[in-house]
Formats: sequence, structure tokens, C-alpha cells
Amino acid sequence: MGAKPPLVGGPAPPFILHDLEGRPVSLADYHGKVILLTFWATWCGPCKKEMPEIQAAYGKHHAKNFVVLGINFGEKQKTVKAYVRETKLTFLNLLDEDVAVASRYGVVSLPVSFFIDPDGIIRERVFGGVLTEKMISEAVNRLTLS
Repeated sequence: MGAKPPLVGGPAPPFILHDLEGRPVSLADYHGKVILLTFWATWCGPCKKEMPEIQAAYGKHHAKNFVVLGINFGEKQKTVKAYVRETKLTFLNLLDEDVAVASRYGVVSLPVSFFIDPDGIIRERVFGGVLTEKMISEAVNRLTLS
């Protein structure tokens, strides 16, 4: 685990993961949108703190070409589905059961989030459960205008 993380200013590594219904989802499916890619787990306290903030920002901006891809770190579908249902998360969550994608993104602790611009370039990396709705909104506005 924990390969060298992709560089801010460089391309986001491509991936295909499955959603909570078992459908394949590719990062490339969202080319042309501002993406918040966030690695999280149900057992992670700082992740749980960020989830309502991420949900609020998603609710506010999803109509403006903004997408959130939550990537669950190594947990089983049943566990993740129950958490998403219980916390009423409406953004897309994907399963990285073998943590291969997390490894490609250099994830060594949770949560870690990446803001990706419409051209697929990583513009910001945020560690440690500090995201707020305001921070996410500001990033979305910056990346939408750039």
C-alpha cells in the first residue's frame, strides 16, 4: 500500500471500480466535470466527520457539473451499503475492496481527497478530515471557472 501519490498538477490515474449495486464505474465517465475523489472508510472517525460536509457541498453543486466519487477503502459491499443508507449519502460511492486504487493514489491514511478539474488534472490534495462545505464550494467555484 502507499505507492507514490500522483502529483498535484498531473493527471489523475484512471480506474474502474464497482458501485454499491455492482455496476462498473470509470473515472473517465466523468471527464469534463469537477470531481471530488475522496477515500474513506466506515471505521474512520475523521471520514465520518467529513461526510455531512461533502454531502452538503454535493447537494449544493451537483447541478453545476460537480461530482463526488467516494472510494471506500477495503470494506465489503454490505458494510458500505448499510453506512451509506444510514447516513443518507446521495453521492456515488465505489468499492475498492483490494485497495488497489487507493494504492495507486498513494493513500496511507484516511481520509484523503483529490480535487480533479474538468480536464482530468489533480488540482488539490487534502488530508485528514478537514474538508468543510465552504472549502469544497470554494474549490468547485475555482475549478469551474478555470
